[in-house]
Amino acid sequence: MTSQRRKGFWVGEEGSMSLLAMYVLGGALMVSAFAIDFAYLMSAKTQLQVAADAAAHAALYYREDHDAESAKAKAVDLAQHDMPSAKYGMVLTTSDVEFGHWDYASQTFTVDPNSKYAVRVRPSRVEDKGNPVSVFLFRLMNESRWDVAAEAVFVTFYPHCLREGFVAEDIVDLQSNNGYQDGFCIHSNTNVSINSNNTFEPGTIVSMPDSSNIDLPRSGFKTNEGLQAALRNGYYRLRMLSKLGEVKNDLDNGYGEFVPDYVSGLAPLVISKTNIDGTYFTPGRIHTASCGNKKLNIAAGSVLTDVVLVTDCQIKFGNGVRLENALIYTTNTNAKSIYAASSLYVGRDDNCAPDGGAQVITLGGFNVASDLHMNGGQVIAQGDIQFAANANGIQGASMLAGGTISGTSNMEMGFCDQGMEDNLEAPYFRLAR
Repeated sequence: MTSQRRKGFWVGEEGSMSLLAMYVLGGALMVSAFAIDFAYLMSAKTQLQVAADAAAHAALYYREDHDAESAKAKAVDLAQHDMPSAKYGMVLTTSDVEFGHWDYASQTFTVDPNSKYAVRVRPSRVEDKGNPVSVFLFRLMNESRWDVAAEAVFVTFYPHCLREGFVAEDIVDLQSNNGYQDGFCIHSNTNVSINSNNTFEPGTIVSMPDSSNIDLPRSGFKTNEGLQAALRNGYYRLRMLSKLGEVKNDLDNGYGEFVPDYVSGLAPLVISKTNIDGTYFTPGRIHTASCGNKKLNIAAGSVLTDVVLVTDCQIKFGNGVRLENALIYTTNTNAKSIYAASSLYVGRDDNCAPDGGAQVITLGGFNVASDLHMNGGQVIAQGDIQFAANANGIQGASMLAGGTISGTSNMEMGFCDQGMEDNLEAPYFRLAR
């Protein structure tokens, strides 16, 4: 190398930043690598949380009709499906699933092995299980394996609209000059149709999947005071309709969650007549009746108290029949399987006091031509529910239809918020934490 070239090599500045750039690049790569490890840990945490949510929902849903250990096993099976042990280890065991009670106010979970109301699920990838999350660059800090865990709490609840209100799979069609008081709910899984001159107090709910589809006459919001403020979007899976077979089984057996507490549980009494009154019923007992092609006629003015009737008959109630602490169940599928020309009282008129309610269940339709009274009363129909003019005095009303609900004019729909303790209900499930 000539002296001139050697001199140029020592004094040249073209490569003077290369070493610094290498340090900067190395640092940037290090930070990026740590960021990748952190993102990987967060991804593992998210994956566990998704598994926790799904397993908790499955456990509580399965617990409804099964014992606690079977429900825990169901949760573990689902977690294994989502995160196979061959890849992730045993992220969830039955000891990680606990039933109990959830306190919203304190945000605390209390373990109760016999509970069906809440469940806590805590899957994890931890050293104790032999499945921690392995990372790469964090091993430079002597932290190559990290413990990651998640938690989910699911609880049961009963939707407000299914406690008191009109709820239908198909259209809810209500006419004119009706009053709906604070707390009352009208819901359709299709859409609601309302005529004119109705009043909706603040706190009333009118809901459907898309509230913009409400069927109204022209200027309907002007002629229905409070309606626009009551509108909500929503959808309910009508779980109780799918449980009517379970209700029938409980009533046939004389015991179970759907048997009223005023029933003694003894063998059912058979009613062989088709024209009967209140004297044919024994308080505290379940009664059965079979009619063939005939109707079961219950005489005007009859009062049925502390009784259950299970039948395949089409039932016709005479004028002024009262059902108080009574449950009527018919498997008849006629559109008027439950019929009254006038003045049917479903529940005791006791100003929303506890006790005295009544339930009417049919696999067909329910039809009252006029003057329906519901006081802590419930009607469940696989078909349509129809009731006509002057259904006044409705206080504590729950109607659930697999078809439509149709009511005409001059009705007052009140709200009790109590006295509905014997309603037949199916729980719903939601994430609490």
